[in-house]
Amino acid sequence: AMASSKPRKQRLILYTAPRHRMVKMMSAHLSPALREKYGRRSFPVRTGDTVKILSGDFKGVEGKVKAVDIKRRRVYVENVTDKKADGSNVDVPIRVSKVMITQLNLDDKYRKSKLEEDVTAG
Repeated sequence: AMASSKPRKQRLILYTAPRHRMVKMMSAHLSPALREKYGRRSFPVRTGDTVKILSGDFKGVEGKVKAVDIKRRRVYVENVTDKKADGSNVDVPIRVSKVMITQLNLDDKYRKSKLEEDVTAG
């Protein structure tokens, strides 16, 4: 089925998507080196990946992904914290669209095979 290009429908799809579909929507761009290596532009982010933040207050920060919040489409990155009034640190959620994957966590054999299969086919 042809997906609609209407912003309203795109948002609706995003906000009402079931959880298992959200995973794919949690994709981030691959760094030029990884793009070259795997011949694809983006890949779903996972805990343990190293990402670089491309925009916002934390622009330029690179760190490991601590957690992925699929429901809110955010990732939590190491060292991306804010001080609360009482002095304690709190992790700042980053939108997935603002990060670029610079290093992949390939402990998972299945994930590795997903990454290396030919994207153009099907």
